[in-house]
Amino acid sequence: MDPEVRADKSGACPKCGMALEAIPAMPASGVVEYVCPMHPEVVQDHPGACRKCGMALEPRSVTGTEEAAPNPELIDMTRRFWVSTALALPLLLISMSDLIPGAPLTRALGEGPLVWLQLLLATPVVVWGAAPFFARGARSLMTRHLNMFTLISLGVGIAFVYSTVAAIFPGLFPPDASDASGMVPVYFEAAAVITALVLLGQVLELRARGRTAGAIRALLNLAPKTARRLRSDGSDEDIALAAVNVGDRLRVRPGQRVPTDGLVIEGESAVDESMLTGEPIPVTKRAGDRVAGATVNTSGGFVMRAERVGADTLLAQIVRMVADAQRSRAPIQRLADVVSGYFVPAVMLCAVLAFAGWLRWGPPPALAHAIVAAVAVLIIACPCALGLATPMSIMVASGRGATAGVLVRNAEALERLEKVDMLVIDKTGTLTVGKPALTAVAALAPFDEAAILRLAAAVERSSEHPLGAAILAGAAARGIKLGQPAAEFRSFAGRGVGARVDGQNVLVGNAALLAENAVAADELAPRAEELRRDGATVMLVAVDGRAAGLIAVADPVKESAAAALNALRAAGVGVAMLTGDSRLTAQAVARRLGIEEVHAEVLPQRKAEVVRELKQGGRVVAMAGDGINDAPALAAADVGIAMGTGTDVAMESAGVTLVRGDLAGIVRALHLSRATMRNIRQNLFFAFIYNALGIPVAAGVLFPWFGLMLNPMIASAAMSLSSVSVIANALRLRRASL
Repeated sequence: MDPEVRADKSGACPKCGMALEAIPAMPASGVVEYVCPMHPEVVQDHPGACRKCGMALEPRSVTGTEEAAPNPELIDMTRRFWVSTALALPLLLISMSDLIPGAPLTRALGEGPLVWLQLLLATPVVVWGAAPFFARGARSLMTRHLNMFTLISLGVGIAFVYSTVAAIFPGLFPPDASDASGMVPVYFEAAAVITALVLLGQVLELRARGRTAGAIRALLNLAPKTARRLRSDGSDEDIALAAVNVGDRLRVRPGQRVPTDGLVIEGESAVDESMLTGEPIPVTKRAGDRVAGATVNTSGGFVMRAERVGADTLLAQIVRMVADAQRSRAPIQRLADVVSGYFVPAVMLCAVLAFAGWLRWGPPPALAHAIVAAVAVLIIACPCALGLATPMSIMVASGRGATAGVLVRNAEALERLEKVDMLVIDKTGTLTVGKPALTAVAALAPFDEAAILRLAAAVERSSEHPLGAAILAGAAARGIKLGQPAAEFRSFAGRGVGARVDGQNVLVGNAALLAENAVAADELAPRAEELRRDGATVMLVAVDGRAAGLIAVADPVKESAAAALNALRAAGVGVAMLTGDSRLTAQAVARRLGIEEVHAEVLPQRKAEVVRELKQGGRVVAMAGDGINDAPALAAADVGIAMGTGTDVAMESAGVTLVRGDLAGIVRALHLSRATMRNIRQNLFFAFIYNALGIPVAAGVLFPWFGLMLNPMIASAAMSLSSVSVIANALRLRRASL
């Protein structure tokens, strides 16, 4: 009942008290796993039926190779369906021939030979075509896990055995069991057609279930089969992707897919990352930028160094995370689990009561009517639709999220996210880029902005400070050439740096550094204060003992942040900022983004306390962050959302990971959650209503008023289509707008 509970020895579940069951060991990499869609804890390395519900296990692999291998269960069911249909159709025609005036077929062959012909046609269908249903039904009785195959095997078996006895030993039945012609009615056509229809339902269901993993399989198949490796002598060679090692230099040409995760070391190009992030606009990659395997190099060529290969790549991690999510169970499924536990025994009881009622009060032949009612009740009931309602939606939604850059760790996170009404966001790396960048340059005459930036960058070239790196990057982006290296470089701890550039003494630092060197900077003070209020770090520049200008460096707000926050507010989600940065910087960012609730200068443990306080106030809280310091708060929140650009610790603590690290991903995750839960509720409603209405109709409640009695063959068609309808509704999530 709680598949997340694991232990290395036998015992009882600490949650529900049930005995723990042994789960087969996971097969080695590259071997296809087979898992039950209704009971994802049932996993084995070969095809077969679930030991609990009897459903066919479906292939699941992290290699994508299972697409090339046909589903043996589907092949077997398809073969049985066509053979059974070929034999069931003549049976159906024979049974309908009595409706023709004069009954020419009966008159030509005689009722006795016609019954024997029906027995001859029906026996292969029931004995061979329905053999998997009888095997699974018998297993369900032995293991006490009653399921849909318990009902199907009972229904088909009763109809066939009753008809066989009536055909061979009609004298065993009392006179009131005979119809107007004196013959005991037989239902060979019902047993055969029911078998064919259930087989058709199995074929349709297996095909539909195979489509639920389509998104993940499509991602897996995006990985190229080969890579072009650079030899030590500078020449290239094509090698299999599996032969790529960490540290190998790989050449990626225009139009090719990136073979594995790594770092660009030479060249520049635009890379389409839409299959991983859901963002359609290609991203420019230069030396020093990271690229992910399976993304598409759209323009220029580049050389990369492999950093992660095989199971360590981002693509492999995505597949593992989605597989884990598909195996998990949402809290909403517990209702279906409880109902399913009582469902089959209740249906069997209804069948017994229907049989007894028709036998006692039904019109003649009472026994025949009682058999028909009992079989119809057994056949129309569909615990499968009830059991599939949640896992099918979760499976499809996990794949849909993966293609949009939203990775859901488990179904519980997906369900909780729907109810979130407060989003707590870290600033650095979540609302902002997380890397200092040049934001402003101001100059005093006779200098201009380009000259100030060139002098400052020349000095900072000898520095290792992150702010110096931001100045250098800003100068390079503006095309400023630095010329000869600076001389006489000096570093003043906590105040700044200085050097000689082109014969000029240049200082770059704070007001204290300039004051120590008797440099007046009053003219720059108003502009510096304005930039500081906007959250920037300001560095003053002095040249040969006089103030020359200033440079501002800040962690820029992500381009998508404002639009994403507006979309969240429109969806009824409040936003609060939670950061360890200074209050001045935090308020500047909050002002720019319209965030009213700000918690600044907080330590990591305090972040978790703030989240808990919001939860105690009745809010359903999601926390979004990317750093190690965010991990406690991510774990304390109802739903933790980690930026894929952040640390592994943050991603391990979160229920949802955004591959791109983009706030727009939070909006997509919220839409995915709401669409999924809406889909699950639709499935559960359909399954409950279907069984609530179908079973009484099959039992014959409409007969006293309308004279209607449900034919078991119609009940069989309805039962088969119910599961297919649930799966088809779940598949709509593949087209959900995020």
